[in-house]
Amino acid sequence: MAQLTNEVKQSKTEGTRVKKRGGSALLLALALTALIMGGAYSGLCAWAGSRTVFYPNETISGISVGGLTVDQAAQTLAGALPGQTVTVSSAQTAEEEGWITDPQPETVTLAQLGYTADRCPGIAQRHFEEQQAASFFSRGARVLSLLTDSGEDGLSAQDRDEDLFREGVAALAEAMAVESLEGSYEVTDSEILLTKPANGRSIGAASLGAALEQSLASGKREVQVEFIRQEAAPFSIEEVHEAVSGEMMNARYDGATGEILPERMGASFDTASAQRALNAAAPGETISVPADIQQPEITAQDLKAVLFRDLLGECTTHVGGTAARVSNVKLASAAFDGTVLNSGDVFSYNETVGQRTVAKGYKAAPAYVQGETVDEIGGGVCQPSSTLYYACLLANMEITERYAHRYIPAYITRGMDATVSWGGPDYKFTNNTKYPLKIVAKYENAYLTVQLWGTKTDGLTVKMTYDTLSTTPFEEVEQLDPTLAPGARQVKVTPYTGYKVKTYRNVFDGSGNLISSEMEDISDYKSRNRLVLVGPSKEESAGETAPVVPGTPVEENPQVPGSTEDPGNVPASGPAELPAEPPVPEEPPVMVVIPPSEE
Repeated sequence: MAQLTNEVKQSKTEGTRVKKRGGSALLLALALTALIMGGAYSGLCAWAGSRTVFYPNETISGISVGGLTVDQAAQTLAGALPGQTVTVSSAQTAEEEGWITDPQPETVTLAQLGYTADRCPGIAQRHFEEQQAASFFSRGARVLSLLTDSGEDGLSAQDRDEDLFREGVAALAEAMAVESLEGSYEVTDSEILLTKPANGRSIGAASLGAALEQSLASGKREVQVEFIRQEAAPFSIEEVHEAVSGEMMNARYDGATGEILPERMGASFDTASAQRALNAAAPGETISVPADIQQPEITAQDLKAVLFRDLLGECTTHVGGTAARVSNVKLASAAFDGTVLNSGDVFSYNETVGQRTVAKGYKAAPAYVQGETVDEIGGGVCQPSSTLYYACLLANMEITERYAHRYIPAYITRGMDATVSWGGPDYKFTNNTKYPLKIVAKYENAYLTVQLWGTKTDGLTVKMTYDTLSTTPFEEVEQLDPTLAPGARQVKVTPYTGYKVKTYRNVFDGSGNLISSEMEDISDYKSRNRLVLVGPSKEESAGETAPVVPGTPVEENPQVPGSTEDPGNVPASGPAELPAEPPVPEEPPVMVVIPPSEE
């Protein structure tokens, strides 16, 4: 038993010794393998460090340069690198940001970003120096890694022309940016077109440049960027309605500035339904809204071509009387010279000329006051109003307000005068043409000329005629004046024959054919008796009293009660009458000249 036990113990001891010898061999083998591999790796690292070319399978920006010298790599890069592209796209959608469309990807070449052919030698040299500058053992790791995968070596900031890079980034940012689209409207003949606002987008050059730089450094050629949303201004349907609604207006003339004011259309539409349709539209979409449209007939461009082009009517009258009267005529006519009336405007003589006062330069001159001829401030101002009236008749204007003189004036044809008085009768007419009208008044060599300049759209002309309906002769009345010498006679009041006159406006076409003849007005000029002062007889001079022969009382003018009128050097009888409906003239007149009275 003891012997058996010893054998077992001996057997275990021997086994243990065998195992110890086997473990040492394994360790030895492992150590030897490690030594061999280490030596091989060291040899590989040494080999890598001794290379004068790029490692096998090495790339720069995806371009293979393995086994190439620096010069060879530079040539290879110069032929391929500048034409490489980078694609930039958006991380946002139009639906999310309110844009018209999704941003389209943009591409940019590396040459545009400053990686030009002349930079390639430097790029190759830098990459080779980085290869050689690696630590001893990392070189072998690099070589081993290239056995299974190509080495991707990106581009850095020092590889590019920095000015070109900034310019390329700025150009790319500009190309990808979209300005916001403001809401707008357009009015057609039957509808209003509304365009819904759309947001814009932009990207900062600094952030885009950083994203590109990071992509190039990692060798990637796709960049996704975040745009900055540019909010479009709010678009108000109410403001559109306010802008287009209202009365249609043709282009017109601004007398204060001398400029043509633009035309204005008239339109109306349902704002509630328009707002609903606009809300449902896509950003930037244009929708149609039914509307009641009134387009102007005359645009600013139309008006500019024909403004004050044609002489519509003209009248010239002789200015007689005292120097004070002539001065008043010149002053009053100058007050309305250059007046412009747009279509539909009403001219008022009193409002335009204003009150006739000494402060304004008006002087005392003969005028009618309650039927008597006296010196009044502003005497003579009826001649400009009458000359203007006749020019308006010949221009076929609409006469709004006109009164005849109490007594017939001598400077103009019967029925063609227009008396005025501050605070009393006024002369008014309306510009019934579609275009602006300018009044021009000129005084020269004792003649006053008034012209109406506008735009003639037809060949019509006007000639004025009159019928004398009745005549009231004046009488001579004597009145005793004790201050006169016996038998002496002196005229105190000059006489006027009374006339009742009907005037006609005769309109002719371009061929001279009479197309209408309508009554214009009836003027009732009163008669005024001649009042003669006589001296007393010899008996009366001796002390006997004789009765005074009373003069005929002067009636008030029912047309213009209490008016102050201009006698205008009136003769005892008026100018010769014209037939009510004369034969058609060869050239209907546009001007009348009344010669001065010989009396």
